[in-house]
Amino acid sequence: MRPSVLNRRAFLAASAGAAACARDPRPRLNVFNWSDYIAPQVIPNFEREFGVRVRYGVYEVTEEMVARVWSGNSGWDVVFPSNSYVEPLRQAGLLQRLNHARLPGLANLERLFQAPLWDRGLDWSMPYMWGATGIVYQRTLDPAPRAWRDLWSAPLKGRMTMLDDPAEVLGACLKKLGYSVNATSPTELAAAKQEAVTQKAVLRAYLNAEVRDQLIAGDLLAAQAWRLTAQQAIDGAPERLEFVFPEEGFPIYADCACILRESKRSELAHEFLDYLLRPEVAAATAVAMKTSTCNGAARPLLPPAVRDSPIYYPPADVLARGEWFTPVPAAAQRLRDRLWTEIKSA
Repeated sequence: MRPSVLNRRAFLAASAGAAACARDPRPRLNVFNWSDYIAPQVIPNFEREFGVRVRYGVYEVTEEMVARVWSGNSGWDVVFPSNSYVEPLRQAGLLQRLNHARLPGLANLERLFQAPLWDRGLDWSMPYMWGATGIVYQRTLDPAPRAWRDLWSAPLKGRMTMLDDPAEVLGACLKKLGYSVNATSPTELAAAKQEAVTQKAVLRAYLNAEVRDQLIAGDLLAAQAWRLTAQQAIDGAPERLEFVFPEEGFPIYADCACILRESKRSELAHEFLDYLLRPEVAAATAVAMKTSTCNGAARPLLPPAVRDSPIYYPPADVLARGEWFTPVPAAAQRLRDRLWTEIKSA
C-alpha cells in the first residue's frame, strides 16, 4: 500500500536460517515479502520443483523494506512493494526491468491489472495481491456506519480506532471532505489534519493488525481497517461483525513483486515470479492468507464463498468509488509527515 508512510506492518527479519542457507549447495533465491502473504506450501513446493533454496524474510512496513534495499547492496532478489512505491523505486534505479518472455503467466492477471496505473507496461512490477480500506463494525450499531463521517460519532467514544498509518488516516479525512486521498494542496491537507484532530475526541487508538482481536472480543464498536484484517476479524465473529466500503470513496492498493537491480539471480527470480503467477499457486495463497489475488485465472479455483464475496471482490459499482494510492511529490510528502506528527501529538 500501500503509500506514504505505511505503518500497516513492523519489520521482522528472517535471519535465523541464514547460516543454514550458506551451507546449502543449491542455488539460493532471497525473497523479502510482507508477513502473512504467502501460502505455507508455496516456498517448499518451489524449492522442490526447481531444486533451489529460498531465503525468505518478512516485513510489516514498506519503509522498512525500502530502507534495507536503498543501498543497492542488500542481498535481496525479490521484494513486494506497494503500488505507489514502484515508480519511486524505479526512478532510484533499484528495480530490474522484467523480461516478459520469461513471464508467460502475466497473461493470467485480471484485466484490471494487465496495464495498471502505476506501471502500464508491467515493465517493473508484477501485481500480486490487492486490497482496500473500509469500516468494520459490530452489527449492533444502529444506525450502521456507511461513510467515513460516521466515525466522528459521539456514541463511538472510546470504542473506535483508526489505522496507525498516515496515508490511510489522512485519506479518510480527505474523502470525508470530498478530496482525493492523494491530495497535495496545503489547504486541503490542513483541513484533513483538523478533521483528524477533531476525531481524537472519540478515538480510542491508532491500530493496525491488533484491531482484529479487539473487534472479535467486542471491545470495539467500529474501526477503520484494511479489508484483509477486517475479513480475519469477521471470520472470528461472523455473527457479530460486518464490513462496508464507505460512501465517500476509499483507498485501493496493490502489492507487487519486483526484481531488484542488484540481483545476480535474475533467471531464478523470473522463475519465482512466474511460479507465483500459476493459477493454483495464486489461489492457494489467496485462500490461506484471506486476501484478494490479482490473478484472474485463479478466481475460478477459489471457494464460492471467497470468489463471490463482495468484500474480497467488490462489484463494479462499489469498486468505482475506490481510488488508487499514488506517489506524491517530495514537498507534499514532507508536509504529510509533519501533519501526521502533529495529529499524533495533539
